[in-house]
Amino acid sequence: MSDFEFNIKENTLEELIRQKNQAGYGEKTWDEWFASLFSQDKDKRSDLEQVFEKLHYDKNYVEWVKSFALNLNDVWNEPSARQLTPENSDIVKERSAIIVGAGPSVKKHDHLKLLAESDYNGSIICTDRMLLPTLKAGITPDRFAKFYVITIDGAEILKKFYDDELLKKYVNKINGIFSTIVHPSTVHNARKNGVKVHWVHPLFDYHEGKKSFNQISSIIVRAKNHSNGLPAIQTGGNVGTASWFVAWQILKCNTVGLIGINHSWDVDDPWEKIAAHTNAPLNIDKNSALFESLFPRVYNPEFKSYCMLDPVFQYYSNGLKEFISRSPEWLTTINATEGGCIFGSRIKCVTFSDFLSRYKN
Repeated sequence: MSDFEFNIKENTLEELIRQKNQAGYGEKTWDEWFASLFSQDKDKRSDLEQVFEKLHYDKNYVEWVKSFALNLNDVWNEPSARQLTPENSDIVKERSAIIVGAGPSVKKHDHLKLLAESDYNGSIICTDRMLLPTLKAGITPDRFAKFYVITIDGAEILKKFYDDELLKKYVNKINGIFSTIVHPSTVHNARKNGVKVHWVHPLFDYHEGKKSFNQISSIIVRAKNHSNGLPAIQTGGNVGTASWFVAWQILKCNTVGLIGINHSWDVDDPWEKIAAHTNAPLNIDKNSALFESLFPRVYNPEFKSYCMLDPVFQYYSNGLKEFISRSPEWLTTINATEGGCIFGSRIKCVTFSDFLSRYKN
């Protein structure tokens, strides 16, 4: 089971292979290529943006612009996510957050039950898919006051995560963080059911400079009410990574815990489901070198578990790990997912029980 079910475009796999070969990594591993794309080298960063564009930008750009236009009046008249930044945030203070992703480890290890029964008093940031399951598990803003939900993607299907009468029990108690390109129907459902809307810019084509949509849209937003603009965050192409950025860049948490951020498949997930994620052919030779490079089986030494990656999850996971490795020294990222593939430099891995016993605020 994936933590981000999203069918990209029909030729995703073919396009990734072409890009990899073109970059001179045809004989090298996918992990090496993705790691190079997320390096700090300027030229390689532009390669990364090209890959992202092929996967998302070309297909979705027009819809993103339409959504921005339709959201604009609300963006002008509703709060910036900057209003969620604590006062005196420049003063060093222990603040923690838990990112709740939708990976299979959440259910496997009863993480929602553990959280619901805890005395945790820090911030809880739900990825949109996990909002309703989290509330139904007893993790509510009545008990956990610093409660947030985030939506970054512009797909209209995400509106279903906010279409539930349960949300009306917590009117104005759930702080929602929405990118300016989220589909208007998604924000409409959230607003209708009492979620407090706050806006951010998602960064996706800023490398184009003055002619980029990121630059143009930020100027438009500053034209009315938001003279200081909106916070702009990296997303890494997925809501889990975006939530990690929100935790420390906006909420100013110096400890960020991750649960349900697998960015991978369980090794026993059906091949049909894995293949659908990148539109890979169902009849691919699973004993071939190509299959092993595209869909590697990865051992997580921290949690002593195996998982499987596809090219999209390689992209997501390498991006998040690289972002974490380059994050400020004052930030501690703790993976309490108890599975998946997020381990490495600057990442501490502990069980969720251990996290909850150590971090309270």
